[in-house]
Amino acid sequence: MPHARVNGADLYYEVEGDGVPLVLVHGSWTDHNGWRPVVPALAESYRVVTYDRRGHGRSTGPAGPGSRVQDEDDLAALLEWLDPAPAHVVGNSFGASTALGSAARRPELFRSLVAHEPPLLDIVAGDPQLAPLIRETQGRIDAVVESLRAGDDRGAAYRFVEEVALGPGMWERLPDPVRETFIGNAATFLDEQNDPRWASIDLAAISDLTAPVLLSHGTASPPWFPGIIDRLADAIAHARVATLTGAGHVPHSTHPEQYVATVTGFLADVS
Repeated sequence: MPHARVNGADLYYEVEGDGVPLVLVHGSWTDHNGWRPVVPALAESYRVVTYDRRGHGRSTGPAGPGSRVQDEDDLAALLEWLDPAPAHVVGNSFGASTALGSAARRPELFRSLVAHEPPLLDIVAGDPQLAPLIRETQGRIDAVVESLRAGDDRGAAYRFVEEVALGPGMWERLPDPVRETFIGNAATFLDEQNDPRWASIDLAAISDLTAPVLLSHGTASPPWFPGIIDRLADAIAHARVATLTGAGHVPHSTHPEQYVATVTGFLADVS
C-alpha cells in the first residue's frame, strides 16, 4: 500500500488514470473512499490522486493536538513528493478549507483550485443576517463535540450527519461502510475542532492567488454556505461560482454526474 512520509505523518494515497494531475482532498469524518463515485470518470482525462488526510483512514499522524495548517502543509508536501505539481486540486468541506489555505501559502503548486463549501464560518461571523444561523450551527457542532468528549463516537457521527452536514434521515441512507468510516474518524474531528483557527482563512493572502478558482455550493446545503462562497468570491476577484441544483454538502457522492460535469467543464475552460 503506497504511503508518503511527510511532516511526520504517513499519508496513504492512490493514483488512477494518466495525464495532468488532479488531487482530491476529502472533508472531515471521511477518507479517500468518499471520492469513489467520481474517480473513474475523472480518471478518463486526468491522473487522479486521492489520499487520506492525517488521522483519517489508512493515514497516521503524530499524537497530540493538530491543526489545519498541518493539513495544508501535508497537501503541499504530497504534491512535491509525488512530483505532480503544479496540479489541479479539488477540495470538499474541510478539504476545501485545507486546499484554500495551502494555495494561499504555496500558490506555485496549484494549476487550478475547485472548492466546494469550505466551512469557514469566521469570515461571515459579522453578517447580521447569517449570525442567527451560525449560532445555531455552532450550537449543533458543540453538541457533537460534547458527544465526542464523552466517548460516544457513534452518537457524535449520527448527530453530525443529521444535524450539521447532510440533514434529517441521511444517516440511515448512508451505506454501512460509510457510517463505519465516520465513526472510525470521529476522534480526528474533535482534534480539528480544538484548533482555534479551523473556521478562518487569510482573505488578503488568498486574494493574491492567480490560479483559476471555482467556488461551488449546493441548493440543498445549509443556508450559510452561499454567504461563505460570496465572501470568498469577493476576495478572489477572478473566481467563478457554481451553484449545484439539488445537491448538498457532498455532491461528489450524491450527484456524481453533475459534479463531474461541473469540475471537468471548469478544468477544460481554464486549460
